[in-house]
Amino acid sequence: MDSDSFEILPVSHGDQAEIEDLLDLSFGLGRRVKTSYRLREGQIAVDGLSFLVRDSALGLIGAISFWNLCIGHEGVPALLLGPLAVHPDLQGRGVGRALMTRGLDKARELGHQLVILVGDRPYYSRVGFDIVPDGQLLMPGPVDPRRLLYLELTPGALAHVHGQVLSPGRYRESTAERLSALAVPHG
Repeated sequence: MDSDSFEILPVSHGDQAEIEDLLDLSFGLGRRVKTSYRLREGQIAVDGLSFLVRDSALGLIGAISFWNLCIGHEGVPALLLGPLAVHPDLQGRGVGRALMTRGLDKARELGHQLVILVGDRPYYSRVGFDIVPDGQLLMPGPVDPRRLLYLELTPGALAHVHGQVLSPGRYRESTAERLSALAVPHG
């Protein structure tokens, strides 16, 4: 199987159960306790940035999605790539790279500027990801700093981004807490 022998399709609502099964098969049930899952918790993947690959004999063999993030006190928008899953029997055949390329091209087309993920640099560097400079981004849980990666869809997008990485919902909560701490109660 090469990248010309499969078709990348947009994910539809009816695909979710099958995608969850593929994620369990690819990453195991422990995947749900990882820090990157905290960023997706209670959120919805970015519309138009979830894709899958089906094989006529095997069914679903690959899936990818992207999620909105807010970084730092300013809430700089970024995307979280993942999960990216490929059926274990078909890894190394270009499915994952094709899904990433499609998703990143579409994200760039939609005007997104920065993508981060937690993953293996040797694999993700094939499409341009690199290690986030030490201390620049703070994840909401434990992450090996060598696995915190970024890709600028717009050159220089990471240069002035610093701070806590949060989901949009958690960012709004955090902002409301900061503002309420500054509020002066009425007498």
